[in-house]
Amino acid sequence: MTRLPEGGDRVDRSRPVTVTFDGVVYPALAGDTLASALLANGVRAVARGIYTGRPRGVYGIGAEEPNAFVQVESGTGEPMVPATLVEAYDGLCARPLAGKGRLPGAPDTARYDHKNIHCEVLVIGGGADGLRLAAKAAERGDRVIVCEAGPVLDAPALAGHDDVLLLNRTTVVGLYDHGYVVAVERRTDHLPEAPDTVARQRLWHIRAKRVEDTTGAPEFPYAFPDNDRPGVMLAGAAARYVTQYAVRPGRVAVVASGSDRALRAALVLADAGAELAAVLDTRREVPDDLAAELGRRGVEVRMGHAVCGTDAGADGAVVAAHVAPVDGHGLVRGAVETVPCDLVATSAGWGPPSGSGRRVGTPDGASTTVGVPSVIRVPGDHGEAARRTFVDLNRDATLADVERAVRVGMTHPEHVKRYTTIGTGADQGRTANPVMLGVLAELTGRPAASLEPTTARPPAVPVSFALLAGRDRGRFADPERVTPMHPWHVAHGLPFEDVGQWKRPWYAPLDDEDMDDAVRRECRAVRTGVGMMDASTLGKIELQGRDVGVFLDRIYTSLFSTLQVGRVKYGVMCHADGMVFDDGTTARLAEDRWLMSTTTGNAAAVLDWLEEWLFTEWPELDVRCTSVTDHWATVAIAGPRSRDVVAALAPDLDLDPEAFPFMTFREATVAGLPARVFRISFSGELAYEVNVSAWYGMALWEAVLEAGKPYEITVYGTETMHVLRAEKGFPIVGQDTDGTVTPQDLGMSWAVSKRKSFVGKRSYARPDNLRDDRKHLVGLLADGDRVVAEGAQLVASPGGVPPVPMAGHVTSSYWSTALERPFALALLERGTERHGERLYAVDDGEAIAVTVTAPVCYDPEGARRDG
Repeated sequence: MTRLPEGGDRVDRSRPVTVTFDGVVYPALAGDTLASALLANGVRAVARGIYTGRPRGVYGIGAEEPNAFVQVESGTGEPMVPATLVEAYDGLCARPLAGKGRLPGAPDTARYDHKNIHCEVLVIGGGADGLRLAAKAAERGDRVIVCEAGPVLDAPALAGHDDVLLLNRTTVVGLYDHGYVVAVERRTDHLPEAPDTVARQRLWHIRAKRVEDTTGAPEFPYAFPDNDRPGVMLAGAAARYVTQYAVRPGRVAVVASGSDRALRAALVLADAGAELAAVLDTRREVPDDLAAELGRRGVEVRMGHAVCGTDAGADGAVVAAHVAPVDGHGLVRGAVETVPCDLVATSAGWGPPSGSGRRVGTPDGASTTVGVPSVIRVPGDHGEAARRTFVDLNRDATLADVERAVRVGMTHPEHVKRYTTIGTGADQGRTANPVMLGVLAELTGRPAASLEPTTARPPAVPVSFALLAGRDRGRFADPERVTPMHPWHVAHGLPFEDVGQWKRPWYAPLDDEDMDDAVRRECRAVRTGVGMMDASTLGKIELQGRDVGVFLDRIYTSLFSTLQVGRVKYGVMCHADGMVFDDGTTARLAEDRWLMSTTTGNAAAVLDWLEEWLFTEWPELDVRCTSVTDHWATVAIAGPRSRDVVAALAPDLDLDPEAFPFMTFREATVAGLPARVFRISFSGELAYEVNVSAWYGMALWEAVLEAGKPYEITVYGTETMHVLRAEKGFPIVGQDTDGTVTPQDLGMSWAVSKRKSFVGKRSYARPDNLRDDRKHLVGLLADGDRVVAEGAQLVASPGGVPPVPMAGHVTSSYWSTALERPFALALLERGTERHGERLYAVDDGEAIAVTVTAPVCYDPEGARRDG
């Protein structure tokens, strides 16, 4: 192994660099890969087998590399990447791996970008063929993108074409339908560009009218005992190290060929000064011109010969090859000769990516049979030798593994893949697949051409999760949605609860209050005075069209089409299985305009649900749905003094209960702002929800605060909202339901029409929905001062021998200021029949006695609703 004094079309001899591998510093050249730099410095063992721990060397030159996986430790680091794809740069530091990498301990601070682009022609590969296609397309006026995995793409023929984008260091990792392509551009901080302005990597999303793949056909080997030792590599790769990096990967070489191109690789090695100890070919004849060229170099091609084993030195690397004549099935049929060498360059042929077992045209116009012979065997030495004949170097899978798979009935390539793990490594079996197919064909007596390769899935080469995430990481991993009043909440130190993507004020502490104290104070204010809450996050969907009423009748369990303009109605919607999906109120704004509210976390799902039914089942309905959640800011004003506050804000609005009854809305001017005011209560108290354009949300909030000062108005958050609604027995979909709860289970039979059809109604007749032991929503009053844990199981007795029958579970649990005791909601078997019964709530080994009650624990008559 040595660096040649001249040549190497990818390296820049004027720019020397140093790299560190396994603690040792080595000289290299700009343009080197880590693999070529290590070969130039005589480093033979660069990794170890994932299971065997046997030393492994560089085997390929690109993405097909199965052995030389390293951990990059310089910069932000990168686990488990092929050394053949790591560009050498000054300060590069890496270490060898034994099949698996180590995630960095610190967060990756590098920048990763995503970019979307369109073109008429995408050319994959910047070789002569690719550049020729790109030039023709550019001359036609097409937008052209050329992706080249190498660091330098010299294309003078494309100069002057403004619509041509040349992407160096860019690997296509995914080809999808309709011309969609994903590519990774490595733009690391060692490049000449300023590191603070250049992303470490960029993920390109490309839409191309036409995709031209000019990367050529990959080379594949044949297998033989001890074929995993450092010094064994692909013949084509060995030649390309000479031509591209001016690196001779061995001093004395044995070239084991099965194709014309492998013989040409032997010529390249010879011209680079390598001694050709033997040139072998499994075929019975080769082209005269190649034989003549090798003959002029004093080399005779041994026809019908192959390598059938290797010997290793103290470092585990090759020191000799075993050479013997073989028949057409790879079986040794003569004396075995030992040939001293430090490089065994093998090639069984060239073919489609991952191999297919078919006869295919190779890039040089020659033809070869893929996968035959796939394995070289020595008679009488099969058992142990099969365990040292590696089919998949990346996974340490052997010939013995394939044979075992066939013995147990795994005869399909996909079954063999899963039984043996062949092809499941980071290289996806690029070199292993053809060998496995050939072995499988031989063992099952089927033609190799009848076997399809296993499915290779994108990404074609390993891609980091950091790159896939791009800038969507940390707090940007998921969009943060905030209300117009958010700056006020932040300025006043309100903690937030994440509900879906929304930041909702959780509670509003004063001074050093903890959450319990703040919530109790907030609850008292709403029950005895007045409180205000930012309710802007509730989902809001506007529906327009002449058939909205008909549509809502089908979606909701109750009748909506008869609702009068200006009225509001509560509704429940179910999935097709009859289980509760969401609930909320819908107001009729005009004859053909309605406004639906949903739970905060379910707004997008509800909109999707509505559109699914409209588009797939009832396209004849004149209904259009639009999300307007972000268009409106909402302030809920609740409590006995809420009417006084609203009166101060909207002096022209008649707030008399007769003029403005419950479940109605009015258009009004509130604090000088055009608004919709709803008489809706989620607390059981007299309450109003004031909606204004989101632009005026902060102005409304501050106006409500000012108008409420005489009444000591109190800001409250979601935790207090939950306590207040639970005291009134109002369930929260997703907390008090779990996808197995019907409206009837929640005690909402009154909300289910018996006269009309709707989504889910037919499922109510299912035997499971008619069981008399279904779980029903109930209330629980706990003994003592301990709040029962949510999720606690309800049992008849805290003792007994396991398994103890579970009768239900706690869904919501709080301390009630109004009741001055802990209470809870629960789903309990036959719950409506068990009011007054004593049970135990068990959590983490602790049992608390509880009494079953109706779900409504506070003001069951609803006397407080109208003030």
